Amino acid sequence: MAFEVADKDLLGRIGRLKTKRGVVETPLLLPVVNPLVQPISPREMEREFDCQALVANAYLLKKDFGEEVKTLGVHNFLGFDRVVMTDSGAYQILVYGDVEVEPLEIAEFEEEVDTDIAVILDVPTGWNTAREKALYTVEETLRRARSTLDSLNRKDILWVGPIQGGNHLDLVAYSAKQIEEMSFQLCALGSPTQVMERYLFNVLVDMVMTAKKNISLGKPLHLFGAGHPFMFSFAVAMGCDMFDSAAYSLYARQDKYMTDYGTIRLENLRYFPCSCVVCSKFTPRDLWEMPPKEREKLLASHNLSVCFAEIRLIKQAILEGRLWELLELRARSHPSLLNALKRLHEHKQFLEAHSPSSKDRGIFFFDSTGLARPSILRHQIKLRKWHPPAEYHVLLFLPPPTSKPFHKSREIKRILKSLDEGLVDVSKVHFCVYTAPFGVIPIELDEVYPLSQFEASFPPDLETSDFVISEVRAYILNDNHGCKTVVLHWEEDDFGIRLARECEDACSRIGLDFLSSKVRGKTWSKGSVESLVLQVCFAVRKSMKGKNRFLKKTSEEMF
Repeated sequence: MAFEVADKDLLGRIGRLKTKRGVVETPLLLPVVNPLVQPISPREMEREFDCQALVANAYLLKKDFGEEVKTLGVHNFLGFDRVVMTDSGAYQILVYGDVEVEPLEIAEFEEEVDTDIAVILDVPTGWNTAREKALYTVEETLRRARSTLDSLNRKDILWVGPIQGGNHLDLVAYSAKQIEEMSFQLCALGSPTQVMERYLFNVLVDMVMTAKKNISLGKPLHLFGAGHPFMFSFAVAMGCDMFDSAAYSLYARQDKYMTDYGTIRLENLRYFPCSCVVCSKFTPRDLWEMPPKEREKLLASHNLSVCFAEIRLIKQAILEGRLWELLELRARSHPSLLNALKRLHEHKQFLEAHSPSSKDRGIFFFDSTGLARPSILRHQIKLRKWHPPAEYHVLLFLPPPTSKPFHKSREIKRILKSLDEGLVDVSKVHFCVYTAPFGVIPIELDEVYPLSQFEASFPPDLETSDFVISEVRAYILNDNHGCKTVVLHWEEDDFGIRLARECEDACSRIGLDFLSSKVRGKTWSKGSVESLVLQVCFAVRKSMKGKNRFLKKTSEEMF
């Protein structure tokens, strides 16, 4: 197997998976097809939707069509010339308790019909299963995995190793580690369907992330039954490269209209919020007045269009480095998705460790849900390890100037000029900006991505304000700066008052002098800057007492 990653953002990646039938690009949606009840034929999917791959149930194909599929091959039987993946019937086990086929029998059938990607017949754990039964499903799936791999005759089919355990995360981790040690080319997380049907997306986050942490990052991960396009971005952000869905068809059968923000019953629609072929040609009333089968096909066509459009949007978001922002947008579709985004905060260290350190585009910060972004945690980690030059005597905290990078802003240039004119050695002053979402930005670092490539909404929400204050306090207490005096320029509002109080307390704890420069009028007014400069001059001169303070660096030498 060859799997190459072309671009990535968070754990999501645009990749190229090589199969014996050709190369497919991930993230990849595989529509589920059932020849017995299929509103859109596989050939139409290929021609009208440019569908790259689909999935069919090998158990149902064997049960309903048997020798015909083996004779023709699965591609010819379905009328689909691109990549075909076959599932094994595990979903039927989940629903009905058992299937009338043995694991090795279904694996042999998958080889005989010439599938491209094949899944072993596993035993799904399901949702809220008792631990004893969940452990059985894991161990039995592992036993079947080993025996199936030992029985295979062909080497050109990509085999998928299912990870079971359900909501028992320790079992998911164990299952993932065991599957990883076997010779499967792909892994797949099993048993998510019932979790997603109940909108327990926070549970899904823990399941996917647990699996992802225990398999090789170089191996594609499939998510069974991903279902709805409004959660595709979450699946991709957590590192799912492929997912199948029958929802486009099942929902159409129930007169349900899919959007990227939820599902609407056709009877409740007066206008179509979409411009696909179906929605451009017909009105909701037109569809409602059609015969059921015709209506089902058109709704399925629309639903499939929405699914593929979401995949394209996700890929573009990965390229631009704005996958997190897409998550925030989708999280407003339903409270359960916002819960999922918040649950991702608990996995932010893993996200940071495996996310790109830079992109061609800056970031947008809206509120505290964005504090788990990898770039923010990465800055925190770097800041804890960073040591400013030892010659600094005064630590100066400033609110954000009006332009970036901050050290080139007119506000900081005006402060530097005033300090020069006051014969103060500016090389003794450690300039830092306090701002959402990064907390503290030393201006020596302000051109490091994305410290000058971001936009944040103001005023920040309370949780973001608390984060900024805690970062300023931590920077003082960390004492990497070696300064003896802290000067804070602050506005007299609730945030500023709390910030000044925390700074003063932090300074008192480690024996630093604290000088307060409260804004007079506007933050960068002439009077406010003059008052600030006086405080800084006093602090520098005090620190240089007994030394030749006139042997100084100018601002031009410093920057």
